[in-house]
Amino acid sequence: MKKWMWLVMLCLAIGASGMTGCGRGGQDVTVLRVANWEEYLDEGGWSSDETIELADGTEILGKEDMITLFEQWYEQTYGEKVQVEYSTFGTNEDLYNQLTLGDTFDLVCPSEYMIMKLMKEGELQAFSDTFKQQNAEENYYSKGLSPYIKKRFDELQIDGKKLSDYGAGYMWGTMGIVYNPAEVTEEETKHWSMLLDPKYQKRITMKDSIRDSYIVAQAINKEQLFLQKDFRQDYQYEQRLYEEMNDTKPQTVDKIEEILAKMRENAYSLETDSGKADMVTGKVVANMQWSGDGVYTMDQAEEDGLELEFAVPEEASNIWFDGWCMLKKGISSDTNKQKAAEAFINFVSRPDNVIKNMYYVGYTSVISGGDSDLIYEYADWCYGAEEEEKTVPYSLRYFFTDEPENASEQYVLQVPKGQERRQVYAQYPPKEVLQRSAVMKCFDQKENERISKMWINIRCFDWGDLF
Repeated sequence: MKKWMWLVMLCLAIGASGMTGCGRGGQDVTVLRVANWEEYLDEGGWSSDETIELADGTEILGKEDMITLFEQWYEQTYGEKVQVEYSTFGTNEDLYNQLTLGDTFDLVCPSEYMIMKLMKEGELQAFSDTFKQQNAEENYYSKGLSPYIKKRFDELQIDGKKLSDYGAGYMWGTMGIVYNPAEVTEEETKHWSMLLDPKYQKRITMKDSIRDSYIVAQAINKEQLFLQKDFRQDYQYEQRLYEEMNDTKPQTVDKIEEILAKMRENAYSLETDSGKADMVTGKVVANMQWSGDGVYTMDQAEEDGLELEFAVPEEASNIWFDGWCMLKKGISSDTNKQKAAEAFINFVSRPDNVIKNMYYVGYTSVISGGDSDLIYEYADWCYGAEEEEKTVPYSLRYFFTDEPENASEQYVLQVPKGQERRQVYAQYPPKEVLQRSAVMKCFDQKENERISKMWINIRCFDWGDLF
């Protein structure tokens, strides 16, 4: 009896630790806890008329969701089972608060400045040497990462550590303005200050996001400096732009607060999602918007016969990256968990899966495909002109190859005239836009406290009224 009870208890203990059975017949199941942005991974269920038919005859159809496909692929590839526990968050700050309150994840997908914050706090697990190798057949990330994105990632460092050792890119883009050209001129969208123009009172929206709104207000605050010829021709232009856009001196924050207060007063709403529908329905005529949501907005408007356009103002903007990183507290030196986490990144970086995710979320993957041309063919499928249309050339060379721009005509789309100001411009911004775009830095505690206090004044009340 005692021996029987001991065996039962042993089986229960093994089952609780992740075994699906007891004894030699059992099999380990690695549980991978993943946290990602809302609606940021293909959920499958595509109808047959959504089949993507590429020029080389490849057909892509999202029948099953990406999580199920990964679990199946992992078992087929490694002969081991993995179970993904998938959850979502709304903002970088929401994710950080969840982690602070004790939520435990293995793999998360924040933006670059939050990755650097977590690096600085010692919360991240570095990628394995195996993950970084390009010769393994299933290493889709290292083989397929865009040469342009790789360069930008390698430049991002904190405390002497490269972001690329701790973060793997997922999607990227810029901040811009979606606008109705029947109501707003292209000339007006050349400057962020149009968001303050009383002419558009309650007809524009701004982002309910402290970091994104801050960096737009900074571009307004330093517009004259950023447009100066001497500033732009400075041999340290990129570094100076980065420092100026991330300036958090007390007097700068005070000025930013004044600008954001005026913008809030002028705006129809402070939003993170509703601006897309408000543009399509005509409630607003201009929307401060992330590039991927800009693509979605323009696509939806087209279905209603409305052509919207996308602009990135001339003074400066933000270039952002969302990327995967592993948390030490989740991985806990568990080699099986780290293997599964790195495999997940590789799986979503496989060209066909990149296309499924881009189609579903509307954003631009950091993956160009390496030896595979599927992702470029998908860009052509989306934006290439029909034979009878008037066309203009639109180069994607900077993203798909590290060869000089004029080396060949490879990776140059022929798009319908007008498209160069619309979806393709938002999806793959011209190189000159990227040259005047800066990433957000990881603010220290005092800087965070300073701008958080300012943001409370903008969103809720005037902090000074309490004293």
